[in-house]
Amino acid sequence: QVQLVESGGALVQPGGSLRLSCAASGFSFDIYTMTWYRQAPGKERELVASITNNGGSINYADAVKGRFTISRDNDKNTVFLQMNGLKVEDTAVYYCNARLMTRDYWGQGTLVTVSE
Repeated sequence: QVQLVESGGALVQPGGSLRLSCAASGFSFDIYTMTWYRQAPGKERELVASITNNGGSINYADAVKGRFTISRDNDKNTVFLQMNGLKVEDTAVYYCNARLMTRDYWGQGTLVTVSE
């Protein structure tokens, strides 16, 4: 059974940091591209950051470049999103995605709220 379980979401003040984790099971994690998406209230889901299976290619949305870092540990079947310098506009549900050709898996999301 495929599972992606996100964790680490919380309420944080502007300028703060959080580290999100996504634990994967039920598929060959180390051959999948992993991506973090987010969906803010009333907005469409958007790509935040992606990392290829061996970490050789990483991409970020312009809105998070220089503040967020995606990484993965293939031995632990986990992908991370380190978020620094958080802004109010980073408030969203953050989702973990695993993709390999036509195979596409999603987690349930974790809520990040940035507020005073």
